[in-house]
Amino acid sequence: MSFEGRTSPFAGWGAGHGAPPMAGASAAAVRPRNIGQALGLLAGLALALALGGCGRQAAQPAGSPAPAEVGTLTLQAEPHTFTTELPGRTSAFLIAEIRPQVGGIVQKRLFTEGATVKAGQALYQIDPASFEVQLATAQAQLAKAETNQRAAQTNAARNAELIKANAISRQQYDDSQTALAQAQADIAAARAAVQAARLNLGYTQIKAPIAGRTGASSVTPGALLTANQAQLLTTVTQTDPLYVDITQSSTEVLRLKKELADGRLTQDEKGAARVKIVLDDGSTYAHAGTLRFSGVQVNPATGAITLRATVPNPEGLLMPGMYVRAVLETGMSEKAILAPQQAVTRDPAGNARVLVVSADDKIESRRIVTGAAVGNRWEVLSGLAAGERILVDGSQRVRAGDKVRPVPWEAKPAPPAKNSAPEARR
Repeated sequence: MSFEGRTSPFAGWGAGHGAPPMAGASAAAVRPRNIGQALGLLAGLALALALGGCGRQAAQPAGSPAPAEVGTLTLQAEPHTFTTELPGRTSAFLIAEIRPQVGGIVQKRLFTEGATVKAGQALYQIDPASFEVQLATAQAQLAKAETNQRAAQTNAARNAELIKANAISRQQYDDSQTALAQAQADIAAARAAVQAARLNLGYTQIKAPIAGRTGASSVTPGALLTANQAQLLTTVTQTDPLYVDITQSSTEVLRLKKELADGRLTQDEKGAARVKIVLDDGSTYAHAGTLRFSGVQVNPATGAITLRATVPNPEGLLMPGMYVRAVLETGMSEKAILAPQQAVTRDPAGNARVLVVSADDKIESRRIVTGAAVGNRWEVLSGLAAGERILVDGSQRVRAGDKVRPVPWEAKPAPPAKNSAPEARR
């Protein structure tokens, strides 16, 4: 506000007149006539200021500030199945390497590469001519041995009667008995030769020892084979069921065994843990498998254990050598205590802590022991019990010992993932 061209209402006030009057008062109304009147005005102004201050102090609330509002969660015991996701690789349940047991020329290939064959089905045909001759020769030798045996048996029987009448010498009798035993041994050897020749003839048909799918053939008709050669002719692989070899640390396996022994975790009635298979594209395999803890060995170099699961594969979707993710149902807890991860903090020593809201709505800092992570929650092994309230939201506004105003806290659903793929150009 400008005072240019006006006479100030405080003009003429000096050191002897005291403080100037309040702003806004006219000069005639507040100008004192003497020193006594000036002192009276100053006393009235001081009284007004004191009363105003008292009014402002009375308007402020008495006592401590209002309790802070915090979000709390009441813990509940719930049944939960604990899982562990580990890398794994599939392997064949059975695999047979096909090699020839006799030598010869391959006449035919009797299967389609990659097709499913039955146990005992012929895969290759080797030229059987030479083996048929060997069988015929062995059979002829057997017939000859049988004829000699009959003659020796007749002679031995005759000499047995003559020795009773002392018509022959003891030497002749003993020679006839020896000739009979020799003839019987010749028959046994001839029969074994016939059986061997028959087996070799059967080996000219190379058959599948197991049922499964065949691999690629390494030979074609006309190839020369030798008995027990190093080169494979083909393979037959059984893929239903299929093995999944899973690698897990020995420390984790020992922990699971201890929890099962203590009764904190349970398994199915057969003592086998269930396994779910996650494929490379993130989809879950339709058939669940089973895992057993028997027969494990620790790798001395890595300290890991290879666990083997059996998974059904009726459609043949899984193939040996595939990398998969195995989700192991390690066990079930009937009364698991799960706390949100955002409610758990770590002290400088690395111990897990939570803020507990007592019955009188006061904050208490408590140390807990956590176990496995279950999604966005921690398994609480000790330190908390069902029915207790823990602080989840608002920990920055309070500290241990403060009184709070708790309100129920609810977890917010995770926002949907945005598609980061660039839009296709038209």
